[in-house]
Amino acid sequence: MKILNLYAGIGGNRKLWGDEHEITAVEYKPEIAAIYHDFFPKDNIVIADAHQFLLDHFQEYDFIWSSPPCPSHSRARFLGSFGENKIKIYPDMSLYQEIIFLKHYSKKKWVVENVNPYYQPLIEAKKVGRHLFWTNFSIYQVDSKTMFFPKDSLPTLQKKYGIDLSNMKYKADKRVILRNCVEPELGKLILDCAFKEITLF
Repeated sequence: MKILNLYAGIGGNRKLWGDEHEITAVEYKPEIAAIYHDFFPKDNIVIADAHQFLLDHFQEYDFIWSSPPCPSHSRARFLGSFGENKIKIYPDMSLYQEIIFLKHYSKKKWVVENVNPYYQPLIEAKKVGRHLFWTNFSIYQVDSKTMFFPKDSLPTLQKKYGIDLSNMKYKADKRVILRNCVEPELGKLILDCAFKEITLF
């Protein structure tokens, strides 16, 4: 299959997809794209605006995964340790633009992923752990406790995700990078659900 992996990050969702597919990953930050490339050198990696790339190329793929940035929707940001001095920001509505666009224009399988927001989602979604999924296919129910690692240390997260960032040269919080990943098992389950190859783990 031809797969489009938008807002790819370091590729947590993609980790268990294997190498039999033709995968294009779109990531805006070159430093993060370089880490993705280290893990998945066979993928076609595009450094670009994923939102625009989707609009221009959505018809070229059999399966589209989109994980638009979540901070503006996050409960952690809204209710967390920022206090009264936190900067107020608008929710980034490109999330809902992509859901509506794919729902009406894409004839292939697609999924849009984001966090469980601090507000009532504007479009109904499937909740799995800390994630919400909007899809044009059914998602098998999983135990959400296996998909939520809120306070784990970096070594614990690296072990759970099976992703080692010890050689990462990019100056960023490694724990935050891993927390922004979709769990590999969940990424694999979503792909399997899209094409009716349900596997439990």
